[in-house]
Amino acid sequence: MSTQTVDPDFEALLAYLNSSRGFDFRAYKRSTLTRRVERRMQMLGIERYLDYVDHLEVHPEEFGFLFDMVLINVTEFFRDPQSWERLAEDVLPQILSNAGDRPIRAWSAGCASGEEAYTLAIVLAEALGTKDFQERVKIYATDVDEDSLGTARLGNYGEKDLALLTPEIRERYFEPVNGSPVFSFRKDLRRSVIFGRHDLTNDAPISRLDLLICRNVLMYFNAEAQARVLTRFHFGLAERGFLFLGKAETLLTQSQAFAPVDLKHRIFAKVSGRVRVPPPEGPAALAAGETGDRALQEAAFGVGPVAQIVVDVHGTLASANVKARSTFGVGLSDLGRPIQDLEISYRPVELRSLIERARRDRAVVEVEDVLWTDPSDGAVLTLAVQVMPLLGQDGTVIGTSVAIRDVTEFARLEDQLQTSNRQLETAYEELQSTNEELETTNEELQSTIEELETTNEELQSTNEELETMNEELQSTNEEMHTINEELRERSEELGDVNSYLESILTSFRSGVVVVDRELLVRVWNHWAEDLWGLRSDEVEGKNFLNLDIGLPVSQLREAVRNILAGGAVDGEVQLEAINRRGKSIVCRVRTTPLAADGEVRGAILLMEDAGV
Repeated sequence: MSTQTVDPDFEALLAYLNSSRGFDFRAYKRSTLTRRVERRMQMLGIERYLDYVDHLEVHPEEFGFLFDMVLINVTEFFRDPQSWERLAEDVLPQILSNAGDRPIRAWSAGCASGEEAYTLAIVLAEALGTKDFQERVKIYATDVDEDSLGTARLGNYGEKDLALLTPEIRERYFEPVNGSPVFSFRKDLRRSVIFGRHDLTNDAPISRLDLLICRNVLMYFNAEAQARVLTRFHFGLAERGFLFLGKAETLLTQSQAFAPVDLKHRIFAKVSGRVRVPPPEGPAALAAGETGDRALQEAAFGVGPVAQIVVDVHGTLASANVKARSTFGVGLSDLGRPIQDLEISYRPVELRSLIERARRDRAVVEVEDVLWTDPSDGAVLTLAVQVMPLLGQDGTVIGTSVAIRDVTEFARLEDQLQTSNRQLETAYEELQSTNEELETTNEELQSTIEELETTNEELQSTNEELETMNEELQSTNEEMHTINEELRERSEELGDVNSYLESILTSFRSGVVVVDRELLVRVWNHWAEDLWGLRSDEVEGKNFLNLDIGLPVSQLREAVRNILAGGAVDGEVQLEAINRRGKSIVCRVRTTPLAADGEVRGAILLMEDAGV
């Protein structure tokens, strides 16, 4: 199996999360964990893990966003309906039968926002009836995410969350909240479901459980953490308890602790007993004085397929069959000699101590996997040596039988079998890991799709608002266009009026000056320019009485102010003046009020040379 390089910066980030917030993510699969963390970092525009640690220190609210990203809370009511149907039809009847009249205890581990815990409550309530359910059932629902537990404790779900429920189940177990599209799980049944925070990798398990549900949670843990959690699950279950896992999870690492009830739907039963290994076969007692034809027995012993020798009680070689003589070099001349003087006593294995132990304990002594090189062809053989005490009719030890079997082929097949089993287990683990990775990716994609759907709805709402604003702007634009047209028409009318007024002022053969109530010059016609030598742009907006012209304007102060005060309608004065050419003239000045809507807005002065 492939190994992953440990990134010390990423490990420092995990250590910081554990020390600052008590979340130990070191048991999670690194591939999934790094992918989720890096996705959050990309959203923030952060590239280095240590920079993200700094960001977490400065922005404590970021922990919540990170945990929401890592702890993928993808769940729903009756997830994988066929598995729940199998649990309800075949497993729950066994649980109820085993429980008798005692209380029933269940645990929903990794309950997320509570849908599976309430699904279990519905299934048990359907099997027991609501009254017995309230009296006998306790469901413990746990998770490490406090925010998800807060949602689960409320038990409030929208219509989209209840889409997989039949109308009958929905009506029977959920109540509308104040007429809103939100529905709440029945409060009388809700009391039987107890929510609490629990870390599967560190906290002690809940005990004496009849049923334990942990669906699509183990797939986020590495192999060591999975084995540790499953051991705790085994401890927490009662003797005839059941374990219900997710479709992406198997029990390869704990096959001896749980037996499959329905492997397809991931339902397992706790294995309470141990596998007992049968004792080795007992020795073949070869009793002296045994009835039968002795010659026939010796002939059968001589041609036996297993190399065998017999040593008497004094340690002397009493007999050796053909296989022993041909394989280990024991000759007929060796019969009657002490075994310790023969090569077979120490090669291929030390026989003297084995023979002594078999005599002393009156039990078979076996030695396996003895490697020995055949001198005839140099082949390395694997031998199994069995030393058996021979008992007489009175039960005393009269000798020892040594059988040496060639198990080379069996050893080779066993090695191949073990290698194949290891390869198969590795393949199973890789397949399980791949399956869990695919399921994790699927849940991430589902979470992303939900986020995209929410974003799409927000974009659609924004688009509708923009269309409304566009229509409003279009309407405003049309109104502005209409106002602009009216202004253009008014401007044209004003231009015509100004042109008409200009032609009137030009047609006068007298200088015309119009002042407002503050005596500021508003009109100064062409004849006034010709008379006094000042252009209109030089005098407009200036106080008439402050103008430096050949006319003694100060002498007109009283006449003009009298008109502005409404004291006179018209007036005329003659003043000596000097025109722009420096010629002395007598200027006749007529004053008249400038009135509009019955109100005096200013004064009009008509000036002309009286001598012309």
